[in-house]
Amino acid sequence: MAGIIDTDICVIGGGSGGLTVAAGASQMGARVVLIEKSKMGGDCLNYGCVPSKALIAAGHAAHAIRKSGRFGIAAATPEVDFRGVHDHVHGVIGAIAPNDSVERFEGLGVTVLQAAARFTGAREVEAGGTRVRAKYFVVATGSSAGVPPIPGLDTVPYLTNETVFDLTEGPAHLIVIGGGPIGCELAQAHRRLGAKVTVLEMFAILGKDDPEVTEVVKRRLRAEGIALREGVKIGRVAPDGKGVSVEIEQNGAVEKIAGSHLLVAAGRSANVGGLNLEAAGVNYSKKGIEVDARLRSANKRVFAIGDVAGSYQFTHIANYHAGIVIRNALFWLPAKVDYRAVPWVTYTDPEIAHVGRTEAQAKAELGGGIRVLRFALHDSDRAQAERETEGLIKVVTDKQGRVLGASIAAMRAGELLLPWVIAVDQKQKIGKLAALIAPYPTLSEVSKRVAGSYFVPSLFSEKTRKLVRFLMRF
Repeated sequence: MAGIIDTDICVIGGGSGGLTVAAGASQMGARVVLIEKSKMGGDCLNYGCVPSKALIAAGHAAHAIRKSGRFGIAAATPEVDFRGVHDHVHGVIGAIAPNDSVERFEGLGVTVLQAAARFTGAREVEAGGTRVRAKYFVVATGSSAGVPPIPGLDTVPYLTNETVFDLTEGPAHLIVIGGGPIGCELAQAHRRLGAKVTVLEMFAILGKDDPEVTEVVKRRLRAEGIALREGVKIGRVAPDGKGVSVEIEQNGAVEKIAGSHLLVAAGRSANVGGLNLEAAGVNYSKKGIEVDARLRSANKRVFAIGDVAGSYQFTHIANYHAGIVIRNALFWLPAKVDYRAVPWVTYTDPEIAHVGRTEAQAKAELGGGIRVLRFALHDSDRAQAERETEGLIKVVTDKQGRVLGASIAAMRAGELLLPWVIAVDQKQKIGKLAALIAPYPTLSEVSKRVAGSYFVPSLFSEKTRKLVRFLMRF
């Protein structure tokens, strides 16, 4: 296709957020052009959320075989066919891909251009020889794995989230640079699939979450044989036979760690290169495009959503952004982002789920005017039945009982978080959750139990005992 297309909305990037805008706007009556230079579905489908969770599921299956003895079933060392694991991961991608395909979106009335896009003016882009003029543009180009400036890194083959899922043979020893969610998830999955694993982190592993909660996960990772090295400085990387060696400094001591494979999971960089954003009058940096609360750039006709908008790098935030843009562009509503109740989940085992303020953040804001509630999974009947009793739920409230935040370390913690997202978003008091009827025996009872603990000091106080004794005299 060549020539000029006049349209209402031009979306650049066919990842989760861009696809949501394109599908929604087209079905609501707008003319939409979608430009994607690589794979439809973007990072989430092809290199991120989907393949990583598929790999984690394979690791979980292998781990279940090793640990079945706790249920009175003979445990065994699983035979891992890594080619089969690879095929499973890509089979999951293939099963979901039709939902994000060119054919589906063309069926929705979207004009899809499979080419790289670059702005040629404030209201025009060029892609594959076609010029697209639009009333509004939505940049949804996402992010890519960051490559830290480590000496020698360019001399060795290394993996990122864009290449690790192409392995058809399991690593003998996987060295992971980066102890964030991606690094820890992939470290545990590969360990369970038979690899020796070492994680190297400059600061604290899983440092964005509550330390009390992350300690539960770190204990499990260590128990499964993963070497966790925190507070290390990486000196250089070099070839080592058929593998790689990493020189590190920790507590003043220098050592070399040799492995078969190296995975770099040290943050992500916004995809702003090649867009010629200057021609559109759009301000940006390495962190992404600068936007206001309505996700508009310096050029009010150009929106940015998802990772490239420089905020939270989650698929669900990209989808949330898509709704904000649709309301602004299609209906002229001054919708603004509200990050008060942004949830996130780290899909280790146990998982970590969080929303709102941590204890440290709440103390920094309110000083001593908070309450911290805890309930241990050990006291959950369902967790006992599942033999998954490591973990806790931790909730922070203000003095009036309004929920400020919640953190959970537990199996399927992400499935337990939604009531707390609602509570933080709606500024609910803890009594709302304490009064609910929770089905028994479920893990969801932990939310009711921790909420109920807020009232224990007053319910079982001497004042209450005196009142009850007085009332019982009549």
